[in-house]
Amino acid sequence: MSTENLTPELAYLAMYEFLVDVYERTKSDELGSLLGSMSYLADGETADPAVWKDWMRCLNKVLAGQGDAQLKLE
Repeated sequence: MSTENLTPELAYLAMYEFLVDVYERTKSDELGSLLGSMSYLADGETADPAVWKDWMRCLNKVLAGQGDAQLKLE
């Protein structure tokens, strides 16, 4: 599988599918609410327009080499 042509839209869809998978196992209300906000509407926009802006901010952070997925307990 090649990820060289992974667009922001495809990466978003992959993240969404991952969260749906977690939601189906946990039935978390908070995760369900997030997924509702992240869902695409008929016009192609997310239900909560701020979600896409937040996604792009985080994506740009990772692309700039500033992403960090290490567990930090404080």
